Amino acid sequence: MRTRMRSLTLPAGWMRWGLLVALTCLVVAPLVLPEYAVILLTQSLAYAIAAMSLDVLIGYAGLASLGHAAFFAIGAYATAIGVTQHQASFPAAVILSALAGAAASALAAPLALRAAGIYFLMITLAIAMCVWGLAFRWGSLTGGDNGITGIPRPDLGLGWNLGIAVHFYYLSLGFFLACLGLLYLLVRSPFGKSLIGIRDSESRMRVLGYNVWLHKFLAMVIAGGFAGLAGCLYAYFNSFVSPNDANIGQCMELVLMVSLGGPATLVGASLGAAVIVFLKHMVSVYTKRWLMVLAAVYVASALYAPEGILGLLTKADGRAK
Repeated sequence: MRTRMRSLTLPAGWMRWGLLVALTCLVVAPLVLPEYAVILLTQSLAYAIAAMSLDVLIGYAGLASLGHAAFFAIGAYATAIGVTQHQASFPAAVILSALAGAAASALAAPLALRAAGIYFLMITLAIAMCVWGLAFRWGSLTGGDNGITGIPRPDLGLGWNLGIAVHFYYLSLGFFLACLGLLYLLVRSPFGKSLIGIRDSESRMRVLGYNVWLHKFLAMVIAGGFAGLAGCLYAYFNSFVSPNDANIGQCMELVLMVSLGGPATLVGASLGAAVIVFLKHMVSVYTKRWLMVLAAVYVASALYAPEGILGLLTKADGRAK
């Protein structure tokens, strides 16, 4: 069994105006929203980077990974350890986290890529559980179940107090837009087109002379690097990192973000991240069983919106015309 996914084609005008409106809302939102909403938006931006990196695997390479939260957590721990134990600067923490995520993915990829379909899912999930176990048991480095606390907000030396929610939000927004631009260039490049070809027909790409394994390996390494970067932002945002950042619930949330927003779109993954973060916090106010609500959302999206929210919007736009 192999994951099949078709790229969602959005009308050029619709996409252009939609992105412009979304960007305007992101810039203006902190000026009109209460602080709690700004905090949730900031968290959404960190998760959006992780979800977009996972979308490179699920939507474009056809690799349905269930363990992507492992590289997110590794990036977060790299920042937490570097900052609290070695007084690493912000640029050093960003680079360290991205490299840590990419390196961990490079180590995991040869094992995971030996399988396909459901077996690939199981191996990637097992890798995430190994990372969770290491974070839980290696108390001298990771703090064990207590995690690592007291991660200070970075000092950029620009007169910005990043301890203020709005200021840190704009820093996160800058990183999000940079990552979106880089990943967009990646998926539109010849390498990205090759990934789509491999997703649709591996055998055909092999006949054409493409090194399928190497393309998948590089896709996993790149996705792991961006997930590590997202983990860096999350560690600074949350000021706390724990083994829960690599547990099975976190893994499933990232997959749900991609599938709910719309695979193979990048923007859809970002939208899905925002929806899940807000839904998770709003539902948890009323019930402790919010995981059941997220599971119901996943089942409903799989049954009635397999192409995600952007897919529904595109179909509605097509009917309107």
